[in-house]
Amino acid sequence: MSDDSGVFRLLQNHLDQQAVGFPAAESGADVRLLKKVFSPDEAALALQLSYRPTSLAQIVERGGPGSSAERVSGLLDSMFMKGAIAWRERGGVNQWYLHPLLVGMFEAAQDGVPAPGFLTEMGAYLETGKFVKAFVASRPSQVRVVPVNKSIKVEHHVATYDDLRAVITAAPGPFAVLKCLCREMKSAGGQPCTKTARQETCLALNDMAAAVLRRAHGREVTREEMLSLLQQGEDDGLVLQPSNAQQPDFVCACCGCCCGLLGIQKRVPRPADFWATSYQCAVDTEACSLCAECVPRCQVGALTMAAAGGAAQIDLGRCIGCGLCVPACPTDALQLKRKEPATVPPRDPEALYEEIMANRTRSNPGRGQRSRCRIP
Repeated sequence: MSDDSGVFRLLQNHLDQQAVGFPAAESGADVRLLKKVFSPDEAALALQLSYRPTSLAQIVERGGPGSSAERVSGLLDSMFMKGAIAWRERGGVNQWYLHPLLVGMFEAAQDGVPAPGFLTEMGAYLETGKFVKAFVASRPSQVRVVPVNKSIKVEHHVATYDDLRAVITAAPGPFAVLKCLCREMKSAGGQPCTKTARQETCLALNDMAAAVLRRAHGREVTREEMLSLLQQGEDDGLVLQPSNAQQPDFVCACCGCCCGLLGIQKRVPRPADFWATSYQCAVDTEACSLCAECVPRCQVGALTMAAAGGAAQIDLGRCIGCGLCVPACPTDALQLKRKEPATVPPRDPEALYEEIMANRTRSNPGRGQRSRCRIP
């Protein structure tokens, strides 16, 4: 299939009908980006996929007469290995599905995959602002912020999904760690991370870890190593952001100087309105020693010192409840307060995207109709 057939525009429209959209850009940056990820034949096959995991037999059936299982399987493997689509295994059956640009295609672009120029086109597309609007409009949010362990007092009753140590301890595995592409990009541009010199900071577990290990763009770690890496992230002052599910499949360890997720949070006026979090910070102004140690710990600019030598101030519209500021305070003037009402995340990533899709469909009944394009 030649790429003058419009298959990439069809794919953009199809991706925009998924749980997390992929809006068109007047500049054409959307299509240019897709051309860095998919070949024309792969783009045509991707039209038969959705955010719901689907078996090879089902995909071949969707492709219509003449769709060879061998050929379809080869295209699926090709797309998966370069991060264009996602994969999981259930009961010995391989399943394939579309994942969003964030968190999905971008994070899978490791070790020079996909094509050269991907990061340039990624930047051009994000600069249009179209995807950022779609990303923050997702309800519920794709990711949640969990408090670092040192910021939660023992007397707090912490829900399991807000305690990453409990999540990792209970997870079936496997576990993997991989390099942070955001930090690699910044470092390549002469702006090394100001928070950590470590490269391996992205954590994957369960289905996502299995996919990472199958693609060999990360390394397997034990449960104990996973917990140690989590602690290192906290010690470095990184914001912990797992997928917004009770059984998450990834944990991003983010900084305000490099990371795309926190970059989006910093760009919106009130990140607390868009990100899932169970906590917010509170300041005891009388206990504040005016040391300002907390200010640089905040990655989204929620903490400032009041004018004329006043105490620390918290902008609750910006506070995302990560708790990084709390252990930095020498007088215990900062503490996390649980937000009410509590927001319980979906059971797992599959349930998360079903809920996002349901909310999109309710707000726009025309969404969710699968594009019709036969596999060539």
